Amino acid sequence: MSDKPTILFICQHNAGRSQLGAALLEYLAGDRFAATSAGLSPAEHVNEAVAATVAELGVDISDRVPRAVTEADLDTADIVVLMKPGLSLPSTPRGEVLEWSFPNPEAWDVDAVRPLRDAVSDKIRATILAD
Repeated sequence: MSDKPTILFICQHNAGRSQLGAALLEYLAGDRFAATSAGLSPAEHVNEAVAATVAELGVDISDRVPRAVTEADLDTADIVVLMKPGLSLPSTPRGEVLEWSFPNPEAWDVDAVRPLRDAVSDKIRATILAD
C-alpha cells in the first residue's frame, strides 16, 4: 500500500476531464501523489484531443483505457475530484470530495481543449498543490 495520498478524478465517461486531471496531476506533482481516474459510464477510449494536449507536455495517455468507478476506488481515495458537480456515485467517498465544474470536451478539437487543459492545471495548482 502506498503512503502517497491517492487522488481520484471522476467524470461521466472517463475519457476527457478525469483523464486530463489525473495526467496533469502526474505532470505537475511528479510522484508526490497516486493519481487515478474513473467514470460513471466509461467510453471506449480516451478523447484523442485531450491525449494530444497532454502529449504536448510530454505525457502520453493514449494507451489508457476508460474504466468505471468502483466502491473500492471511493473507499481508498484520499481526495475525490468530481470534474462535474452533482455526479451520482456508487457509494460515499471516504476522503475529501472536491466538486469542480469543467465542460465536457467530448467533441472538441485540440485547439479548443488547450484552454481547458490550462484551466485544470491552474485548479490543481490552486487546490491540491497549494501549501
